[in-house]
Amino acid sequence: MIDFNKYIVSEKETARTILQLINELAIPNMAVFIVNDKKQLVGSLTDGDIRRGLLSGRTIDESITLFMNAKSKCFVEGENNFEKVANYKAAGIRFIPIVNSEKVIIKIIDLDKLKSIIPVNAILMAGGKGERLKPLTDTIPKPMLKIGDKPIIVRNIERLASFGVNEFTVSVRHLAEQIIEGVNATKVDDVTIDFVKEESPLGTIGAVKLMSGLSNDVILLMNSDLLTNIDFQDFYKKFVDSKADMQVATIPYNVDIPYAVMEINNKDEVTAFSEKPRYTYYSNAGIYLFKKELISLIPDNTPFDATHFMEAVIKSQKKLISYPILSYWLDIGRIEDYYKAQEDVKHINF
Repeated sequence: MIDFNKYIVSEKETARTILQLINELAIPNMAVFIVNDKKQLVGSLTDGDIRRGLLSGRTIDESITLFMNAKSKCFVEGENNFEKVANYKAAGIRFIPIVNSEKVIIKIIDLDKLKSIIPVNAILMAGGKGERLKPLTDTIPKPMLKIGDKPIIVRNIERLASFGVNEFTVSVRHLAEQIIEGVNATKVDDVTIDFVKEESPLGTIGAVKLMSGLSNDVILLMNSDLLTNIDFQDFYKKFVDSKADMQVATIPYNVDIPYAVMEINNKDEVTAFSEKPRYTYYSNAGIYLFKKELISLIPDNTPFDATHFMEAVIKSQKKLISYPILSYWLDIGRIEDYYKAQEDVKHINF
């Protein structure tokens, strides 16, 4: 986590002081942020700003307010900053402060370490027993099985965090304490992780009804035993651009027919045929985005699967769309999947 206090300086300092600070920190694309007596953001400053000020006739011991950029870029807490991230990255801006409604800096983020900032609450479902992975799951909960050097669930938390997701809730049941201890030991910067324990099995989505304090309007829910490098930024962008109420990630599954297929009407007449056609079907990938308001469709304390949830969404005449995953995805449900993942993780960037 960035110690953002060292990037914040008072507007009473001189350009010499700031130049010395930038030199000591020696960070590429370094910027410091200028605050007034009320700790409010009033500007930003780089060594380039100081250089341009000196060339215009300023002196090194003058106030930094004469050198700073008074239109400093920032994110506002609680706002959807998704579109801004891409623009700032394209402009080569690295450090961006997040300010509250009073313009007081509450955090500074390093865009070099983030792919995006997606304004969602992430829910990871980790309550299953992993029966098909026995005997591996006799004493180790499935989400804590290591793929390479990290548990599956930790890989998912880290990937989501790289897209700016910082609020997580994990649903646990089987060997719950192991998952809680293992996840809490995860050293992922700037994330909060809460846990909800199912007293009885609630299906693949029923536990969501137990969750409170979800601060964002959109929920990203996924099974914790997936290994994937899905582009969560693109996943979220399609959801927003489509004005959907819910989006499900899908896996294209092709079926090749080795013969010509004929179309026959109710009179046994051949009306058309296709030579060795390929049919594409789409399977549920276990990753979803949906508006928080849809949680009301989940019954209380009742087993409820994601398929039931999608049926309820459709029945309510809400917009449900598909997002085909064209990158890597593996459901680690069987022993052979587990060993495949061990090999794949050596060659694929997650």
